[in-house]
Amino acid sequence: MINEEVNLPNAHRGSSHLWSKRCSVPIRLHKSREISTNTRVLRELRRKAMAFLLFQSGFMSWRRRRFILHRVFSFSLGSNRSSSSSISFSLAVLRAGSGVSGFDKMSSLSRELVFLILQFLDEEKFKDTVHKLEQESGFFFNMKYFEDEVHNGNWDEVERYLSGFTKVDDNRYSMKIFFEIRKQKYLEALDKHDRSKAVDILVKDLKVFASFNEELFKEITQLLTLENFRENEQLSKYGDTKSARTIMLVELKKLIEANPLFRDKLQFPNLKNSRLRTLINQSLNWQHQLCKNPRPNPDIKTLFVDHSCGQPNGARAPSPANNPLLGTMPKTAGGFPLLGAHGPFQPTPASVPMPLAGWMSNPPAVSHPAASISPMGFTTTANPAAILKHPRTPPSGNPAVDYTSGDSDHIAKRTRPIGISDEVNLPVNVLPISYAQSHSQNMYSPDDLPKTVARTLNQGSTPMSMDFHPVQQTILLVGTNVGDIGLWDVGTRERLILKNFKVWELGTCSMPLQTALVKDPDVSVNRIIWSPDGNLFGVAYSKHIVQVYSYHGGNDIRQHLEIDAHVGGVNDIAFSTPNKQLCIVTCGDDKMIKVWDATTGAKQFTFEGHDAPVYSVCPHHKENIQFIFSTALDGKIKAWLYDNLGSRVDYDAPGHWCTTMAYSADGSRLFSCGTSKEGESHIVEWNESEGAVKRTYQGFRKRSLGVVQFDTTRNRFLAAGDEFLIKFWDMDNTNVLTTVDVEGCLPASPRIRFNKEGTLLAVSTHDNGIKIMANADGLRLLRTFENRSFDVARSVSETVTKSIVNPLSTSAACNAATVSAVTTDRASSAGVAVGMNGDSRNMVDVKPRLTEELMDKTKIWKLTEISEPSNCRSLRLMDNLRPSKIRRLIYTNSGIALLALASNAIHLLWKWPRNEKNSSGKATTNVPPQLWQPPSGMLMTNDVTDANQEEAVPCFALSKNDSYVMSASGGKISLFNMMTFKTMTTFMPPPPAATFLAFHPQDNNIIAIGMEDSTIQIYNVRVDEVKSKLRGHSKRITGLAFSHPLNVLVSSGADAQLCVWGTDGWEKLRNKFLQIPPGRTPTAVSDTRVQFHQDQIHFLVVHETQIALYEANKLDCIRQWVPRESSSPPISHATFSCDSQLIYVSFLDATVCVFNAANFRLQCRINPTAYLPANVSSNVYPLVVAAHPLEPNQFALGLTDGGVHVLEPLESDSKWGVAPPAENGSASSMTSVPPTGASASEQRMFSADWTAASGISLFT
Repeated sequence: MINEEVNLPNAHRGSSHLWSKRCSVPIRLHKSREISTNTRVLRELRRKAMAFLLFQSGFMSWRRRRFILHRVFSFSLGSNRSSSSSISFSLAVLRAGSGVSGFDKMSSLSRELVFLILQFLDEEKFKDTVHKLEQESGFFFNMKYFEDEVHNGNWDEVERYLSGFTKVDDNRYSMKIFFEIRKQKYLEALDKHDRSKAVDILVKDLKVFASFNEELFKEITQLLTLENFRENEQLSKYGDTKSARTIMLVELKKLIEANPLFRDKLQFPNLKNSRLRTLINQSLNWQHQLCKNPRPNPDIKTLFVDHSCGQPNGARAPSPANNPLLGTMPKTAGGFPLLGAHGPFQPTPASVPMPLAGWMSNPPAVSHPAASISPMGFTTTANPAAILKHPRTPPSGNPAVDYTSGDSDHIAKRTRPIGISDEVNLPVNVLPISYAQSHSQNMYSPDDLPKTVARTLNQGSTPMSMDFHPVQQTILLVGTNVGDIGLWDVGTRERLILKNFKVWELGTCSMPLQTALVKDPDVSVNRIIWSPDGNLFGVAYSKHIVQVYSYHGGNDIRQHLEIDAHVGGVNDIAFSTPNKQLCIVTCGDDKMIKVWDATTGAKQFTFEGHDAPVYSVCPHHKENIQFIFSTALDGKIKAWLYDNLGSRVDYDAPGHWCTTMAYSADGSRLFSCGTSKEGESHIVEWNESEGAVKRTYQGFRKRSLGVVQFDTTRNRFLAAGDEFLIKFWDMDNTNVLTTVDVEGCLPASPRIRFNKEGTLLAVSTHDNGIKIMANADGLRLLRTFENRSFDVARSVSETVTKSIVNPLSTSAACNAATVSAVTTDRASSAGVAVGMNGDSRNMVDVKPRLTEELMDKTKIWKLTEISEPSNCRSLRLMDNLRPSKIRRLIYTNSGIALLALASNAIHLLWKWPRNEKNSSGKATTNVPPQLWQPPSGMLMTNDVTDANQEEAVPCFALSKNDSYVMSASGGKISLFNMMTFKTMTTFMPPPPAATFLAFHPQDNNIIAIGMEDSTIQIYNVRVDEVKSKLRGHSKRITGLAFSHPLNVLVSSGADAQLCVWGTDGWEKLRNKFLQIPPGRTPTAVSDTRVQFHQDQIHFLVVHETQIALYEANKLDCIRQWVPRESSSPPISHATFSCDSQLIYVSFLDATVCVFNAANFRLQCRINPTAYLPANVSSNVYPLVVAAHPLEPNQFALGLTDGGVHVLEPLESDSKWGVAPPAENGSASSMTSVPPTGASASEQRMFSADWTAASGISLFT
């Protein structure tokens, strides 16, 4: 029974008291009055009445039973608090059992169906319908939506939503909730001096409480007589409306959580993405299996009738183009995935393309192979051109690739093809389960916005356009109003490049361009942008021309293409990939849009149809449909397919002038931002299927001073520069979320740009500078560059000192310091030094800093040695299974769990709890994790053979959403569900056995499998087919790593060979054998591991004799570290930290070393005594190292005794040692590799010189 003596929280108590002390007493149902009736008689009467009413629950209406119950107990209300409690509880029970609404009578399956529909509606962005169904069903109370409505003061909607879950008089909690809401509404009306509205609220909303507390109601009424209700003593500390709502909301949440009517309604069930569609697809697969003559490629076009491969009586299914259920265009990643993503069927292509169905004014009658769309539920087959481009027969001259054919022995067809949903498609008889996901998938708070000034950069001229590198999150491109191009590393504050505008080949330019440059040589950058892989960037100038550079890392940029693109200014530039070919899209003052080949510069398409200069372009794709949105200065929006057949769209943009368009990061939502000639600015969201404005965002001043720029991030937030501020919006809320003035240094309409992860925001300032804003993750990212900044600063200081003693030219100074100094045509002939924030100064400007720099040189760097348990934080993970050696170890991608594979083929999963000591739920040494098992007690155990398990090579790979693990231990490959530990399927029985597994980064249906027989099999899980077999190694495969930007797969083998394979045709591009140091002989079968750097261009190679850094394009060895003595213990494993700034290396003597990844210098050594017991055997050492995916200074070790240890530095240190300064070691630019063809003596000399130059010895 509920205890009514619960001390309900008082809204706005303390310094923000909003009401009299009398209000702190919970509102009573009735005044107490004397009772003379015998208590025993009352108790018996209540018992009989309750029994009668519960028995009659199926035959009497809820209102009738409630009326009888009140009449039976009316004379005792208020006299006995326990009886009052009993009535409240009884009412709740009767209401739950009687079926107040039709949903209350639902079975558990019907109830779960409602949750599936809620998830479906939420994923399809039917926000209003979602909340309507939540309210009508009363199954899930969306606290986030409730909070938003309270913050916005939508009181009618607040009460309407609440009414689906409780009424005013249900219990004391409910009464208190409604009272606080109506009281706040009343006070806000008084605060606005809206007396008529206040009276209306008093009479209609608050009078209901008068019967419970007449004195309180009188005092509320008296507030009408005051000029300012704050004259009331108890309301004197009432703040503004916003703060009052926030304080009230805290108390409302407490009341809701305490209210028994909301029990089990505040948490949405844990569901896999698109669960309803998955179930539908499973039903279709089942129906197809029941067909008498099942076709291999069924064409299922409707859900209205059961599927049958042969339509009876010649009936035809409804056309997908006219089927309202299927819609016009499937959603992309992050939205509503194709049904085919969950099933094995291959479709037939649609005969008529239906891209942007609602936006096509007059779609052409002819079909376009590159722009066709298939019915819902099935992916479109590859077009004939693609098939011809990648033949099934092996090309001549490439014996390394074993292309399979239809009758190949390597293609093992099954009755029930396997796959994983989303990541890898699940088999039809499996119900996917994942870790918890919220009802609204993108749950971010305003604190996730980058609002803290972290860097200040001095560009020197006004930034007009900026763009962050898509892979290297701290590399920023800047184009300015004088045509300059700047390339910044915002982590180190270093300007890597500064280039002035210059025509590369003036003689090849058109006469209009040459004439324009002679008349007015001033040129501005209109747009600068990176290609999707970050290997190219394009610059659109205000006069005719587009320049494209190739980027090779650091300060290495090279001229790639120069295109005389348009007559007049080139207003925008973008990259797109029609037909999987990288292209450049431009638009200009000549009213045209043009598409150019990004490799050759050849023009591919020209789109004409605008009646005014084209202001912006926005290429995009939906499934296999590639298209371009364009906007012109007359406010027209048009959409084009790559077919030269004219535009498909002709709509008006708000403002009718300068408009830009952008999609959310997942490509599911389209936005535009525009400013009219009168200065009125608009940000809107578009309904693509109808070509209509779906939502208009508020918060702009009536007349913006300049054209407003905007950007999107995290699929959740919008940002725009206006009114000397940065304004942020939640995509689902039209009101301004928050604003930032960036220390008051902004122009009226600043330029802005988010990095890819939304952790950094670049903002232009009025003093020709750039402010880098960061959130907590961004600040953490930038802090990783502090050591690097320290080293570069000292290097610059040393160069300045030498320059003053013996003046050098600018070029010589740059070479001496290995720092790029910028020289321009406008620069003076005096020597220039590049400062850390990129500003250029004469040498004399830095003289006062010499003393400080020289003093720094006297500081002696010392290697950080950790030998005691008190010198670091370590945690041994407990287990009860006593497994043998830990052979494989990996953190889950979310960072909340650690997965190990032991040599006995058993998997161990430790999960960290979320509690007061660990609010994030992430892995930490402060809180021990739990060895997790499902309720069934099942273990994830791999298939094994009769062979010795110690000799088997275990391997596993984890899906990106942590839902599935693919694993093998010498036997068949097994697919496990990480939540239930169930074996979903097994395949590929040995021989040969699998020795390494790697998921394709973009399609987890594709798996690269390294084999014991030295081959690599490219396996498609969904169709259960080996697509290609790669041959090039001579011993078993020991490492595989994909690079999506480079479209390559790097493999390593026990033969100490590295191979690079192209992922388009799976051909071998290049190979190289490791350089084994002299005097060190590896074992007969020595593992070689590979792992890509965060830049996806370089990769780490780990061998028992060395660690090395290679560049994937040319397979050049950039750096190499070798233990000094040939008798030193071998390396057992190594891995990058999550930010690729550190390398964790373990050795067979149980030592762990932490290297600086930038220069391969040791900065911390962790001795075994720091984490192992004193009496441990010398045979115990780490076999594998795993780095935390989010915390760069946390790693875990898997040991030979079956133990797993997690290590972190002390909280006071926060990191593993300090990188050695430049003067204590070799320059960071030194290549730690002997020249090709060097003799053995030269190599020995090189190794000794390199070790001596490093200033340290790993083993003594």
